Amino acid sequence: MKAKVSWLDGMRFEAVSNSGHKIILDGTNPGEGISPMEAVLLGAGGCSAIDVVSILEKGRQAITGCEAELSAERAENPPRVFTHIHLNFVLTGRELPEKQVARAVELSMKKYCSVIKMLEKAVEISSSFEIREA
Repeated sequence: MKAKVSWLDGMRFEAVSNSGHKIILDGTNPGEGISPMEAVLLGAGGCSAIDVVSILEKGRQAITGCEAELSAERAENPPRVFTHIHLNFVLTGRELPEKQVARAVELSMKKYCSVIKMLEKAVEISSSFEIREA
């Protein structure tokens, strides 16, 4: 995997992934793009949500929606690393079994999500879920 980050102006950078997708990173607060730490948090949420949906679909569950609500705490002093990340999955579907949802979340957190597995070496990570009927 490769990527390129190019300085635009001020503290704005254009990040281009190997697949050609672009995002604007911004180190000013508030900025015109997301901060690098926001990008890391979004990566964790996206990676794990993809896993959860995939696992439930493979289990033939009637999932119609998935949101990963993320909250993170950071150290007070530089480097302001994440000290805790919590992911709350809000899953919508028809008669989603709690046991299957719990299994999907657990498998993502403990086995499949490469971003979570990388971050957990330095950050306390927790998760929860809610099920809503479609």
